[in-house]
Amino acid sequence: MTDFNDRERAEEAKFAHDEEMHFRVHARRNRLLGQWAAAKMGLSEVEAEGYAKGVVQADFEDSGDEDVVRKLLGDLVSAGLDVSEAEVRTALDAKAVEAKRQLMGEG
Repeated sequence: MTDFNDRERAEEAKFAHDEEMHFRVHARRNRLLGQWAAAKMGLSEVEAEGYAKGVVQADFEDSGDEDVVRKLLGDLVSAGLDVSEAEVRTALDAKAVEAKRQLMGEG
């Protein structure tokens, strides 16, 4: 019975670790995406950091990525930039890969 309990605890620990990594990757991706958008809008370094935090917070509005895409697209268009939803989604995918690489490098 001990082997079963050990295996169950190991599975629970792996699940918790995987969930934490998923959360960290998404948060890092959103921060990187916010920095990308801030650079496109010509924000200062301080403004860009605040904007990136706002993008991370925007992800808590709805499940999925639609809230982040909606925020970025709205802000970029409001800033007078000609940006498509496809361009924002491409950046989102690229920043997800970059975030995973960064977090894997920290481990």
